[in-house]
Amino acid sequence: MKMNKIMIHGIKTATPKISSKNISQSKSFAEVIDHITLKDIKFSKHAIQRLEARKIKLDKKELIKINQALNKADQKGIKETLILMNNKAFVASVKNKTIITVALDENLKENVFTNIDGAVII
Repeated sequence: MKMNKIMIHGIKTATPKISSKNISQSKSFAEVIDHITLKDIKFSKHAIQRLEARKIKLDKKELIKINQALNKADQKGIKETLILMNNKAFVASVKNKTIITVALDENLKENVFTNIDGAVII
């Protein structure tokens, strides 16, 4: 089975590459979806530092929403996007599926986001 590296909460983890050959009935639907939708999301070193410094925890549902937002931005031809989700903001490179930085609502007031060409609100 081929292994891919993904980053969740700043930790690189190995996950199996999903193919019709290695999806067994013993895996839950949620596990299969997690591997398929999250295998490409990366966090920059800066974003990891922001997550840790601001004590931001992202669960799998939020990661799936971020992935969906990146896919929507890609469909619209956006290169660098601002993703707003609940009280969190993420600046991401759509092409690389990389979260560049993260901010919470208290950091958003009177803030200016530059170098983006679109936004996705989820």
